[in-house]
Amino acid sequence: MAGGSAASSRRPPLSLAEVEPGSENERLGLARDSMFRNPRILKAEVGKPLRNCYTLPGFDFAYGLYIPRTDGGVPEAIGHWNTVNQNRTDLVQKMPRDFITMNRGALKAGYTTAREYNLYYKDKDIRRKEEECTRLKKGPLKLPADMTFGIPARPPTPIFDILQHRYKELWMEQQRALTVAQRVETKKRIKPRETRTTLLRKNPQPTKEESFWHLPRLEKVGPHLSTLPGRDARKKAFSASH
Repeated sequence: MAGGSAASSRRPPLSLAEVEPGSENERLGLARDSMFRNPRILKAEVGKPLRNCYTLPGFDFAYGLYIPRTDGGVPEAIGHWNTVNQNRTDLVQKMPRDFITMNRGALKAGYTTAREYNLYYKDKDIRRKEEECTRLKKGPLKLPADMTFGIPARPPTPIFDILQHRYKELWMEQQRALTVAQRVETKKRIKPRETRTTLLRKNPQPTKEESFWHLPRLEKVGPHLSTLPGRDARKKAFSASH
């Protein structure tokens, strides 16, 4: 009944007969029912739940796994009991191989390759003893009576330090001290490299007096015209210009 109610609550795939003109899923031209079974093409309808794009079985279909009854039910249980045969040979546990002993024997015999080892395993199939496999399954470990399991709980955090942001302030102070230490170490470790610019800044070169270019033949020729009244006036004029 649960499967039938779940199937009836689901909306079946959209069909061409349900598509109305002007709706979201109206198709122009050739339209097929397979177009409405593709979730990438099908558009959601306004105010309605999404449709299932897969075809669902009929209302008489029961969802779930069908388990056939093979035990005979209550009459079979009352008639006789299915007991387990204690003499079954398939219940005997086969012990795993003892590769340590076999590898030691193969090494003493002079075998070195993997093929020789496999042949030795087939010839000397040594199994582990039952005591070795069941040694840890005999019973629980003997522990003291006053033993406490788990890890010890850490001491409680003071609530006043949390409300006052004490841990934040401590972390900020540590970060500031770490930053200062890193700056000091960086200054000690990094030495500025001497370049031509730094050398010229420390030892500037003397400035050269600017001299204009003259023709060599006119260097010793004196002036032919003097507009100043005398030497004193000439000196005063040159001193004022400088």
